[in-house]
Amino acid sequence: MSYQIGDVVDAVVTGIQPYGAFVALDNNTNGLIHISEISAGFVKDVHMFVEIGDRVTVKIIDIDPQSKQARLSLKALYQNRARQLTKAKLPVNHIGFSTLRKLLPDWLKREKGKK
Repeated sequence: MSYQIGDVVDAVVTGIQPYGAFVALDNNTNGLIHISEISAGFVKDVHMFVEIGDRVTVKIIDIDPQSKQARLSLKALYQNRARQLTKAKLPVNHIGFSTLRKLLPDWLKREKGKK
């Protein structure tokens, strides 16, 4: 199969090293998900994210057509998706600090009354 940079493909994890996970895209094409491409956050142990035999969806960030070796990314897919979901879920808040300023004196009076 012919792959291009930017393609999103399914792969199977075939090996794990401290620096990343090796995957098979098909019978002829292998790739590496470097530890820096697994998650946007800190990755202490690759095993916390993938195990041998896992099916993963990855994005091709580089490929060598001669050696049929691909550089792959998990975070390129999920990082953008998380940003979109976060933006969609955040409510627009127009309250600001003026509401706190108005309520603070009453809160302080109540707190004084409890003592």
